[in-house]
Amino acid sequence: MLDIKYIKENPSEVIERLAVKGKDAKEEIEKIIALDGERRAIIAETEAMKAEQNKTSKLIPQYKKEGKDVSAIFAQMKELSDKAKANDEKIKAVEAELEGIMLCLPNLPDRDLAAGGKENNEPLRYFGEPHKFDFEPKNHVDLCTDLGLIDYERGTKLSGSGFWIYRGMGARLEWALLNYFIDTHLADGYELILPPHMLEYECGVTAGQFPKFADEVYKIENPTDNRVRYMLPTAEAALASLYRNEILTEADLPKKLVSYTPCFRREAGSYRSDERGMVRGHQFNKVEMFQYTTPEGSDEAFEELVTKAENLVKGLGFHFRTVKLAAEDCSASMARTYDIEIQIPSMNGYKEVSSVSNARDYQARRGMIRYRRADGKIDFVHTLNGSGLATSRILPALVEQNQNADGSVTVPEVLRKYLGVDVIKKD
Repeated sequence: MLDIKYIKENPSEVIERLAVKGKDAKEEIEKIIALDGERRAIIAETEAMKAEQNKTSKLIPQYKKEGKDVSAIFAQMKELSDKAKANDEKIKAVEAELEGIMLCLPNLPDRDLAAGGKENNEPLRYFGEPHKFDFEPKNHVDLCTDLGLIDYERGTKLSGSGFWIYRGMGARLEWALLNYFIDTHLADGYELILPPHMLEYECGVTAGQFPKFADEVYKIENPTDNRVRYMLPTAEAALASLYRNEILTEADLPKKLVSYTPCFRREAGSYRSDERGMVRGHQFNKVEMFQYTTPEGSDEAFEELVTKAENLVKGLGFHFRTVKLAAEDCSASMARTYDIEIQIPSMNGYKEVSSVSNARDYQARRGMIRYRRADGKIDFVHTLNGSGLATSRILPALVEQNQNADGSVTVPEVLRKYLGVDVIKKD
């Protein structure tokens, strides 16, 4: 959520910066300012009436002692009380409307981001060289099927399109990747978190997914208590609410967390022909990095997360690039995002395997997550997240880039201690 004080003091700037993100917010900003003014006027009027009530009520004992008729005073008191109650209801209605608009506004993009969408994304650096073969390479779907790593047919039978089953060495390879990621984060001092996979609605509000994107997740209704939970689309949705409605201390920060979860997504639209297999699905595994920091430590934390994601991909021996996203390509909740993109040879391009983002204080304001500075002042934390990493694109890239002419796949050195083999061969 944006700072309403900042909106009121800089309405033109807010409108201009949101326009860079593809959002025409002029009407909403004007409405926010008007509603805030209306709310303040009603509050002032109500406080004046309540002050009048208090003043008048103090006269009643004196008038009774003097034998004066107090019926008129009681009538006045009731009238003031009724008006104050009516105003309280007006305030609730205005605040609900104001909050609804505020919750749907996206985050302000950082000022250094390019305007527009994907076409204006900026590759910052490249690592390694694209993989070349001296034989006709297979695509990852055929490789995983031939080697018995993935069972697409029975995954569809169990759950429908967009699902798959890891089998045998494929399941072990997936588990090896997850262990490699987690072991690396633990060595860097991150705390491992295993959160619930079903979350309350408020978690989505804090993360910035709800109310605007509530239709993009899987919901679970419990007929016994009328409560609705949703399957987490990413561990970020849980980790962003870990300290919701709490006040941390400056000494607590930064908090560095890492979490493994399956992720559940309702993908809109049809898959492209080059997104077969595991590249886009309804359930996939991901290790998520998350940090809570002071505003002053926010930029340093962002660079740390980007470097960590890059190092994980380097460790697997992949060619990749790091891309600074244009404002419109950043998600609604984020002020800036860098993507780590690897090549899956059969897909003739780069695919994102990690997205590292800084929400600044946007999520903290939505979840009232604050900290007390050393001087006693209370301020909002900054929150950052990054994939570290998602496996559903790592594994296809791994088998394609490391395939051999005989159809086997060479295991990256960092994974061999988990698998106990150097090469995955057909049984």
